[in-house]
Amino acid sequence: MTIARTMLKPQPRFAPYVAEFLGTFALVFAGPGSVAVNAVSDGAVSGVGIGLSFGLIVMAMIFALGHISGCHINPAVTIAFAALRRITPRVAVAYVVVQLAGAVLAGLAIVAIVGDAGDAGATAPRIGGADAALWSELILTFFLMFVILGVATDHRAQGPFAGVAIGGYVAFAATGWGPVANASMNPARSFGPAVAANVWDSHWVFWVGPIAGALLAALVYELLREPHTPLPGGSNTASQ
Repeated sequence: MTIARTMLKPQPRFAPYVAEFLGTFALVFAGPGSVAVNAVSDGAVSGVGIGLSFGLIVMAMIFALGHISGCHINPAVTIAFAALRRITPRVAVAYVVVQLAGAVLAGLAIVAIVGDAGDAGATAPRIGGADAALWSELILTFFLMFVILGVATDHRAQGPFAGVAIGGYVAFAATGWGPVANASMNPARSFGPAVAANVWDSHWVFWVGPIAGALLAALVYELLREPHTPLPGGSNTASQ
């Protein structure tokens, strides 16, 4: 009896970067895009619909791209993984560059399709000003990164359900806290629509808050990780 072995073609070196570009494009087109469509259609999408748009696209991209790039699609997540030495600084920088590029292209696509209404879903402080926006972004991103580390990097967790857990959290955050400052949790998600619509109101908040929150979550989760457990060499699936 002869057993035929199928030789698998190695993944191209550029594949993770293309995956991060496409994943971030999809996130911005679906999430902020739903905000813009809601503005054009006089609320037809609704706040719940916007939250589901964010959560479902994150879940879908994790399942589609997690095995290729880890599906960070978020500079804050990438920076946190770099701080944990799960990816090299060179890869981290490249990931952030392609994430921002994908976000900008998606923002421009939103404006090209639905016009200027809704400012391409751009983020801005809406309740409580910049201070409230900063704290909401920091706290929401802390728990986003905490969930990511728990379900996608800890061998004790149910890894196959990472997409559901992360997407579910994003849907909650976008639905429940979106009215405060759009619940960005993602500098790329804020940067792309800001470029496309030229909206920069307290834009620094949507970099400082998510990055600080993600780094804090990385520190806290590493304190909780099982002692002497080697970090798994598999995918570092992430999201928003």
